[in-house]
Amino acid sequence: MRDDYIKDALKTIPDPNILINVVSRRVKQLKRGNRPLVESLEKLSPEDTALREIIEGKISHELGAN
Repeated sequence: MRDDYIKDALKTIPDPNILINVVSRRVKQLKRGNRPLVESLEKLSPEDTALREIIEGKISHELGAN
């Protein structure tokens, strides 16, 4: 994973634990065949694609009430 993508994604989802969960869930979806929500001229890994989707506001998260 690219460090600059991680830093930018942390601006959107500041809690690293939540960021990891969102990214891992999205990576599983991408590996199952879901289409990326962002376009890139370079070949991105599923992890980098998920981070770019977060940075560009294509995916978000909600905290459940406990």
